[in-house]
Amino acid sequence: MENSKIQQEIGNIVDEILDDYKQGRDVDRVTDFNQPDQEVIVEITKKLQRILFPGFFREKVYKIYNIGNSLAALTEDVVYNLHKQITRALKYDEAYAGHSFEELNDHAEEITLSFLKTIPKIRALLDTDLSAGFDGDPAATCKDEIIYAYPGIRAISIYRMAHELYLLKVPIIPRIMTEYAHSTTGIDIHPGATIGRYFFIDHGTGIVVGETCLIGDNVKLYQGVTLGALSTRGGQSLRNKRRHPTIEDNVTIYSGASILGGDTVVGHDSVIGGNTFITESVKPGSRVAAKAQELVYSSSGVAETNERVDSNWMEDESAWWGANI
Repeated sequence: MENSKIQQEIGNIVDEILDDYKQGRDVDRVTDFNQPDQEVIVEITKKLQRILFPGFFREKVYKIYNIGNSLAALTEDVVYNLHKQITRALKYDEAYAGHSFEELNDHAEEITLSFLKTIPKIRALLDTDLSAGFDGDPAATCKDEIIYAYPGIRAISIYRMAHELYLLKVPIIPRIMTEYAHSTTGIDIHPGATIGRYFFIDHGTGIVVGETCLIGDNVKLYQGVTLGALSTRGGQSLRNKRRHPTIEDNVTIYSGASILGGDTVVGHDSVIGGNTFITESVKPGSRVAAKAQELVYSSSGVAETNERVDSNWMEDESAWWGANI
């Protein structure tokens, strides 16, 4: 009897949900699963990582020991599935409104092949990022360790692939890729950001890099850094406008720093200390730090204060390492 009641209730619940689908809202749209498939895009991203780092991410499907044959099989797999997903994604671009499926399919094919041809360029940039990671972290024992274990290089590698698709004006897919990286590393880099060579992220958790951010060469970020917008209250009216800062070459930004605004420029060879909040441009060669907070110590119910008063502490860059492991 109980099972009969459950079966009856399930039928009623399904009918109620189906009726709810008929309200014509954005969440009600059903198009026979003809949108981009998030899980498939994540799998494509993982396969692309195997192409980027051929000796580090094992292929468990293709049992081919000749690297040429293995790469051919893997590349064909990526091309087939990426082409299919891009075809679906192009429908979200107003430039393709009214195009037939065949036209979308042809455009997607051109984009897919153009993207795959950027792989050597992406790998050349990643080689500089890997060098920056090893040279910049005394805890790294070898470059292999950085590839295997550092979330920064994983997030950067996915960003660099997504950025090329972004430049090819592929809707949605680049964001799915970087959000996958975000979910696994805690590092949120928008695919629209422009990032130069020798980019290093240390620790990484909580880093945010906005869409219109410009980052030069030899830039180093620590955990909790935000390169964001001053305000997004304008919503869609701010689309395609500069909202995020420019970080010039040879800049180090320590943990917890927030640098905001499209007019904000951090000049080259600057060091930005931890927990700073910057909304105005910083001249090249600057050292920026927040005033040391007053600490209160309590012993036997008596409170004592300890405030740093040495005005020369900023001269020693190691002073900022207290906030960085």
